[in-house]
Amino acid sequence: MDVELRTERLLLRQPRRGDAPRIARFLNNFAVAGKLSTVPYPYAESDAYWWLDRWSADKPADETGFMLELAGEGIIGNCGFHLNIHKQTLLGYWLAEPFWNRGFMTEAATAVLDWYFAATTAEHVRSGLFHFNKASLAVQRKLGFTETGEGTLHCLARHEDLRHIDTELTRARWAGSSERVQEAWPSGLPVRTRDH
Repeated sequence: MDVELRTERLLLRQPRRGDAPRIARFLNNFAVAGKLSTVPYPYAESDAYWWLDRWSADKPADETGFMLELAGEGIIGNCGFHLNIHKQTLLGYWLAEPFWNRGFMTEAATAVLDWYFAATTAEHVRSGLFHFNKASLAVQRKLGFTETGEGTLHCLARHEDLRHIDTELTRARWAGSSERVQEAWPSGLPVRTRDH
């Protein structure tokens, strides 16, 4: 879906080909790529163009993603949905290292999850993280995700299978947790959407 969301600090918009240099700059960092399952390392502009060329705005909500754009900076990350091999909807995200520990991903994911649960009848969203990714686990817990089990998942950047924590957020839990998350921003998270 061609959707645009706004939060207090971010514009969440669909990817564009012009994003490739910045995507490559931030994902060509093992500290970021090494925490993701399907991102290669090193990561070149050609990898970003390959990904962008496969993007389309006419996909359903469970395959819609957003670039995080910060005024005066440009894009700083990505947050959105994709289907796994079992056709389950997963929330995935990455944030450029210079912008870590400033609440940007919690802010973005809150808006994205609000949009998703409003736009669909889905009863839950799944996600997960590699066992060593404590920051991502903290974000997910703040959002209301709960741990549902563990398994192994291949990390392309590390060329190995790693222990992976599986998580899930239900619609009912989100209805209760999203208000708590939004209290972190005094003005709340006013979200405006543009659907085409």
